[in-house]
Amino acid sequence: MFRFISFASLALSLALPVAAKADEKPKQLVMISFDGAHDNALWTKSREIASRNGAHFTYFLSCTFLMNRDQAKAYQAPGQKAGKSNVGFAKSEDDVRTRIANIWGAHLEGHDISSHACGHFDGKAWTAADWQQEFMNARVALRDAWKNVGEADKEPLGWQEFATKDVKGFRAPYLSTSDGLVPAERAMGFQYDASLVTRGPMLPQVVDGIYRFGLPLIPEGPDHHLVIGMDYNLYVHHSKGVEDKADSKSFEDRTFDAFEAAFDKQYNGERIPLQLGFHFVEMNDGAYWRALDRFVTDVCHKEGVACVSYSEAIPLIAMRGKPQQG
Repeated sequence: MFRFISFASLALSLALPVAAKADEKPKQLVMISFDGAHDNALWTKSREIASRNGAHFTYFLSCTFLMNRDQAKAYQAPGQKAGKSNVGFAKSEDDVRTRIANIWGAHLEGHDISSHACGHFDGKAWTAADWQQEFMNARVALRDAWKNVGEADKEPLGWQEFATKDVKGFRAPYLSTSDGLVPAERAMGFQYDASLVTRGPMLPQVVDGIYRFGLPLIPEGPDHHLVIGMDYNLYVHHSKGVEDKADSKSFEDRTFDAFEAAFDKQYNGERIPLQLGFHFVEMNDGAYWRALDRFVTDVCHKEGVACVSYSEAIPLIAMRGKPQQG
């Protein structure tokens, strides 16, 4: 069972209306996010981790995992053939039914449901119109998800408003962007983008009204090699992207230590928000998800720490002063 949290209690728990005094440090924000958001078992696991630790996460949803067979055949990304997706489609309509129930449950629990577009294509050459086409594909797939699997009578009250207005953020597949991205995000009413990479934790830039966040490079391992704070990049660094179950515990410990060191540097220093990214895939026999669980369990209960979604982070960051304009 998952505990549902009202937005009123959320605001109180995060002390959103109260700015830090001049001699007080700002809250240490920790933003955990997931790309793809498809495997229903990992929906359950991530929601349980969050519930146990008073955390809110951000789920960047790939919309092809909401598509039944007929929709999959009709889906067409910019410059691609109809029916093509780099990450596949839903396994079955029952799979979709479970997923949309997870999405709605997570939304009610206070997590962000954001966009990872649809078919996980590289948009580095896309125009603003291309991005908008893909964003609209995602919006329609989410909006019509219950109807398309024959569950229109079970669609929760408020789903249409949520699907068309409450998806406020985006992360680009492969973290690959183009000049057309921000104009398309503005046209879609997005508030933030999380597709950048930064040299260490940094506050977001604001570009044409869009908060642009970046996953940081963090030191990892005995050589303190700088790696993007994301499970896939650690997977490639640790085992060249090949499963290595024998060393899974070592990879878990190295990852946990890297997360803790990156957190401690900010918590004891400037308190720049720390962002870490994951996928709905348990690489190297679950090493990175185990490290995530340990990390969230350790830091989210500390005094002066808020483990929040991106949309929750924005007003807290704004309290620190005017964000850097891009």
